[in-house]
Amino acid sequence: MGRRRLWRKVSFTPLVAYFKPAGIPLAGLQEVQLLIEEAEAIRLKDIEGLEQEECAQKMNISRSTFSRVLDSARKKIADALLNGKAIRIEGGNFELAVRRFRCIAGHEWEVPFKTMISTPPEVCPECETPSIMPLFSPGMGLGRGGWRRHQGGQE
Repeated sequence: MGRRRLWRKVSFTPLVAYFKPAGIPLAGLQEVQLLIEEAEAIRLKDIEGLEQEECAQKMNISRSTFSRVLDSARKKIADALLNGKAIRIEGGNFELAVRRFRCIAGHEWEVPFKTMISTPPEVCPECETPSIMPLFSPGMGLGRGGWRRHQGGQE
């Protein structure tokens, strides 16, 4: 029996989760599935420009695992771009790292993922009003992953 897989922490899920080549009908198009944690690896390394060790720490995985996730993501993206395939971003083995909230009075705060699972906020920690709402930064939503862990897809 193998080692239990760690949940990969993800701080961002993309707003646009499907890309296709122009001029090719959807019916005849092959797809590549890019897992949410693979998209996060691309974001951290290639967009944020972080070192692999720092990326791995942010995702709560080893550096070697991060390297494998990043390599897989880059191969899938290259396959899609060079072979005219669509990219669907979904699935994976991840948890959203942090949630941000705002109360009606304008106070904002973050709630770590583990706290969200055990005791989601019911009132503002500053003014104790129950009128609170989650804030969704670009790409962060209740769709894929949401407030709980998500597992699916392939690796």
